[in-house]
Amino acid sequence: MSTRKRKADDDGHDDSMSISPQASPAFAARPLARPSKKVRANEVSGRPLALPRLLETLDADSLRSVLHTICERHPQIGSEVVASAPRPSVDSTVEVLSKYQDKLREAFPFGGNAGSDYAYNRVKQQLNELIDALTDFTPHYLPPNENQTTVSLTYLDHATKVIHDLPEWDSQSHKHHKDNAYDEISRAWALVISEASKRGGGFQLHSGGWDQRLSKHNEQSGGRMQAAVNALGSNLGWMGGMGSGSGSNDPGSIRNQLLNGTYGASPGNMPVRVGLW
Repeated sequence: MSTRKRKADDDGHDDSMSISPQASPAFAARPLARPSKKVRANEVSGRPLALPRLLETLDADSLRSVLHTICERHPQIGSEVVASAPRPSVDSTVEVLSKYQDKLREAFPFGGNAGSDYAYNRVKQQLNELIDALTDFTPHYLPPNENQTTVSLTYLDHATKVIHDLPEWDSQSHKHHKDNAYDEISRAWALVISEASKRGGGFQLHSGGWDQRLSKHNEQSGGRMQAAVNALGSNLGWMGGMGSGSGSNDPGSIRNQLLNGTYGASPGNMPVRVGLW
């Protein structure tokens, strides 16, 4: 009986319960799915600045240097810059000249003779840079490139003051710098005076007191601007009181009659107004 009971128990055993879950078709081994790596639209990496941002970081000197290099490599760009750039004002040019003057002063050695050969050798480079700047700027303000007499004379007045401040050297071999600068600026004055005399009789030279300023410049230069004073006298001498100021207070001079609006007046008659005066 015990034998048959064990057999019956064995025959009634649920084989399905003995099957391991790993062996079941429903639990077949499969590789685990891993989340795919998302590709970011903008990966972090180094890159140059965009042109507008780069230009924001450049100071004026750096920007000029870059532009100058580009214009040298591409002459057509240089021509376009010259044609497109606004005309420099007298004030901006004077500011540039002042910077060159500051560099010249700073280069002088402390103590000692400011006109010695030693001082000259110390400042020779800065001196030549200032004189070169004067030589380059002056033609820009002369006719026919500049047709406004007042603009030309205003620049020449400032440029002449710069030349007055150039050092006086002890050695005769170094004096040519200042002498040549006076010669060039004197000829520039003469050119402007000559052109002004062709337009309206050059009245603007007198109404602005430029004749007196030129006379003072010549005096301060030690007579080295006499050529300009002579040009003033030869071109406008008919107006009276040229150069030295003689006759400038004569109420009967043509110059003062024109400025006072009395030119052409006869005794007992009302004066005849002339032009804007």
